[in-house]
Amino acid sequence: MRDDMSLTSTHRAPRIVIVGAGFGGLFAAKAMARLSAEVILIDRHNYHLFQPLLYQVAAAGLAPSDIAWPIRSILRRQRNTSVLLDEVQAVDLAAKQVVLANERIEFDYLILATGAKHSYVGHDDWESTAPGLKTIDDATSIRRRLLLAFEQAEMCADATERERLMRFVIIGGGPTGVELAGTISELAHHTLAADFRRIDPRSAKVILVEAGPRLLPTFHPSISDYAGDVLVRLQVEVRVDCLVTHCDARGVMLGEELLPAATTLWAAGVVASPVGHWLDARTDRIGRVMVRPDLSIENYPDVFVIGDAASIRDSQGAQVPGIAPAAKQQGRYVARVIGSRVNDRATPPPFHYRHAGNWATIGRRSAVIEFPFVRLKGFFAWWIWGIAHIYFLIGLPSPLLVSFRWLWGYVTYSRGARLITGSAHTD
Repeated sequence: MRDDMSLTSTHRAPRIVIVGAGFGGLFAAKAMARLSAEVILIDRHNYHLFQPLLYQVAAAGLAPSDIAWPIRSILRRQRNTSVLLDEVQAVDLAAKQVVLANERIEFDYLILATGAKHSYVGHDDWESTAPGLKTIDDATSIRRRLLLAFEQAEMCADATERERLMRFVIIGGGPTGVELAGTISELAHHTLAADFRRIDPRSAKVILVEAGPRLLPTFHPSISDYAGDVLVRLQVEVRVDCLVTHCDARGVMLGEELLPAATTLWAAGVVASPVGHWLDARTDRIGRVMVRPDLSIENYPDVFVIGDAASIRDSQGAQVPGIAPAAKQQGRYVARVIGSRVNDRATPPPFHYRHAGNWATIGRRSAVIEFPFVRLKGFFAWWIWGIAHIYFLIGLPSPLLVSFRWLWGYVTYSRGARLITGSAHTD
């Protein structure tokens, strides 16, 4: 145990511990760069991940290094901030300590930005068959599954099994499911079209399954209809009002119908990290902690929960969505609250969420964007979507490199990240 981490903070600058280096945690840390305090950022990974582009890694469009950067590199100029590579086991609120595997770290202020994980609606045994997409490991595992399916089909002599190998099922018609379906179809019909000799990758079947009545349920119905039309043009089979009843190595059961498929991907929902259990706090139905207007938890004004792990409503009474802009705003806001206390200044007003719109891309030429007073779709929306996402990339010169790769990929349909790494039995 490191003695400096276990000492009390009564004879030092205030200690602020941040758990999680996603958008919320990282932007909170960056906002406290000039604060007279000791900031400790803890994450189980050594990198920050730009999750909105994770599906591009899964479909071999980008390399992991294009959308992830070392946390220490991002924060290297912040002299008041240190980074720990570790995983939190619990939080001791009475002692004001974060419990790690081999030590306890005391805090004056605690920010929990631990995100969310896949929810399999009571069927956790489906995870090995239908992986979700939340981490770099998830993305590279999915990329391996996709590319191996074509490789195995190339060597398969049985027509029925070959058809199963070249059928890809995505469960969940939200933005992630729509983006995956579109880009996997383009991978098969364009990028890989001329790469094989025994099979025609263009004969692959991509099927998007949604339990509800329409795709993109958080968007306006007209946007949902447009997304469905674009996917059909991309040769994606869209099935709505279809409930998945079972997943296994054979494929997917839709009611009593078996849909044979070697590759099934899950994009149907999330559940919050175990932060509610750590804090013994009130949570909503998916495990998000019910926070107060300043994002602190009840009875503990120095403990804050932000991002996907927090449940809070906006000024219109709607749930603040678990998306990157919301997490960034919450991270900056909590930094202001803590800064006001450390500097003995007036407390900021309650958190106010400024909605940046709903965004989703559908393949390489179409996107949908829904702002409060205007809806955009098509090629123009796709360019706005791309520019916005590149602008928010944190690493430099990564935005320029990613821009070049996207432009080259757009012109040539090529994907330079088509590497099969790891081993199949690790999936």
